[in-house]
Amino acid sequence: MKKAAVNLCRLLLALVFILSGFVKAVDPLGTQYKISDYLTAMGLSGVVPDVAMLIMAVALAAAEFSLGMFMLFAIQRRLTSRLMLIMMLFMTPLTLWLALTNPVSDCGCFGDAIVLTNWQTLWKNVVLLAAAAVVAWRPKEMFRFVSESNQWIVINYTVLFILAVASWSLYYLPQFDFRPYHIGASIRDGMEMPEGAELPQFETTFILEKDGVQREFTLDEYPDSTWTFIDSRTVQTSQGYQPPIHDFSIEQLNTEGGESRDITDEVLADTSYTMLLVAYSLEKADDSRFDLINELYEYCKEHDYPFYCLTASGRQAISLWSETTGAEYPFCFTDGTTLKTIIRSNPGLVLLKDGRVIGKWSHNDLPDLSPQEAAMPLEQTEIGQMPEDSVPGKVLRLLLWFVLPLMLLTIADRTWAWTKWVRGKRITSLSTIKKKKTMRKKIVAGNWKMNMNLQDGIALAKELNETLKADKPNCGVVICTPFIHLASISQFLDQDIIGLGAENCADKEKGAFTGEVSAEMVKSTGAQYVILGHSERREYYKETPEILKEKVLLAQKNDLKVIFCIGESLEEREAGKQNEVVKAELEGSVFNLSEEDFRKIVIAYEPIWAIGTGKTATAEQAEEIHAYIRSIIAEKYGQAVADDTTILYGGSCKASNAPELFAKPDIDGGLIGGASLKAADFKGIIDAWKK
Repeated sequence: MKKAAVNLCRLLLALVFILSGFVKAVDPLGTQYKISDYLTAMGLSGVVPDVAMLIMAVALAAAEFSLGMFMLFAIQRRLTSRLMLIMMLFMTPLTLWLALTNPVSDCGCFGDAIVLTNWQTLWKNVVLLAAAAVVAWRPKEMFRFVSESNQWIVINYTVLFILAVASWSLYYLPQFDFRPYHIGASIRDGMEMPEGAELPQFETTFILEKDGVQREFTLDEYPDSTWTFIDSRTVQTSQGYQPPIHDFSIEQLNTEGGESRDITDEVLADTSYTMLLVAYSLEKADDSRFDLINELYEYCKEHDYPFYCLTASGRQAISLWSETTGAEYPFCFTDGTTLKTIIRSNPGLVLLKDGRVIGKWSHNDLPDLSPQEAAMPLEQTEIGQMPEDSVPGKVLRLLLWFVLPLMLLTIADRTWAWTKWVRGKRITSLSTIKKKKTMRKKIVAGNWKMNMNLQDGIALAKELNETLKADKPNCGVVICTPFIHLASISQFLDQDIIGLGAENCADKEKGAFTGEVSAEMVKSTGAQYVILGHSERREYYKETPEILKEKVLLAQKNDLKVIFCIGESLEEREAGKQNEVVKAELEGSVFNLSEEDFRKIVIAYEPIWAIGTGKTATAEQAEEIHAYIRSIIAEKYGQAVADDTTILYGGSCKASNAPELFAKPDIDGGLIGGASLKAADFKGIIDAWKK
């Protein structure tokens, strides 16, 4: 149930983020305009330059799309889930503010593709926040579509693809146009009100004063003329139906300063072609292609096609543009927001026929008529025809360029993983338990604890070194000593025969932590191993799973091999909770590791009730729980990892009982306490592997 919940939330987040990021990437200018609306609502209009807002728009689109893809493919699961949670923790309060204050009409989270009210956006984000919290809670429950070794392909391809989409849309025009002025749209039809549609309702309140007292009145309550008008306020009480195009109008400006003329109906009723140069701001418009624009105007003039420049700029800007570019075409005034909606280019070119949009071009991609085409009417040219590039065709190209390669990668990766699994199962089925056991490293590790001064410790280490040089062990041997011994012993210890380890390390990398010894310091002495999670550290120094998790990560960062201890108390053993305890200890501190990092861990099972008490678990009891530990490792990382994991027994192991313990298929050696303080006793346990 936990896995199902996490993966359902993961798919929901992935799909929403991918859609949100993609629609922003295909219309980065639209996202920039929305960011500008937000800043205006916050009183920051003009503070952030347009280019900075555009970079923010592209970065937001790339971040959302990439996070969605990484979540879908379970790439960097912990980091991705945390970044999504952080983003939703930021976005949800923001949309709450939008819902309560309504400074902008919609949040723009899905661009013009899906327009949500501010309250709808808030509830959507509440659901996504809950889903992000679930995934961040258990990120490792997400199953992967591609293995870790191939994730770099998805990462790089995703980022490059979405940046390419945004760049293409900026240079040309959005590949997908969700606005009501898209190619093929009839502007007249978009402006029509359906018969019987409910009209928006407004209520006006008048503020009047009489004898120094101000009161508010509705229109129905308006008093006699003895009251003095102070102010009025009109609010919309009912939304009503609003056509897709409700703010389109064209007022032709009189160049001699006279009154303007509304030519909207004239333009939309023209059954021939009309060419519109759209520049919402002539002050910011790109004038690098003015020669081609003038040629198109001359072409229209020669063939008797109307040509207008629609702008929201004033007469001074129009005059400067005309002087700079030599423009002779007529200028018309249209609302700036409308012009930004019509085309995402400043300037851009729109071709109408009978009130229908049949062509749109960015200023970077204006039509360049050949001499032969310039002599022909538009009906006979390519630009005078409705483009055949349909939405299904664009979707197909998207599938071929992005979705198909990732699908093929996924299929190839999963096929390879399946064949590896089959090969692994075949090898396992052909091997006996004994053969499987020999695949794992056999280790006898000594834990000196807080015993022996420096001189005695050096003497013991030298004795062991000489003894095992003369009589080669049949297993790996490790001695874990107090910190003060490490640097001295490492100078003469032959670590091809005896590995050197520490008994602990700090959970901090460095800093003002008096008395602590970091993993880096341990490594610098020449040590190779470190014991972490020993029951004495858990009990006496209150080491929690979170502390141990940090210690493990720092130890591995410094290339130390971790001997990680787990085990239950006598009370827990008598309550039958031993399995529950060891599983929780693994989950709390090492099951967060990747498969590659977990393979570097040595597990030491130590029944706390059998340490230093003289009591020893029977060989059958030890084997039973070792087999259980291996089974939960297999459940987490797979059988191959479980079969390769070394699990030591650490409960009062002596030379007398070591042969019986080590004969069990799931016991791979011992973590030895008191018996490791005398060379003969320790050697007797090591020699158990020769029997």
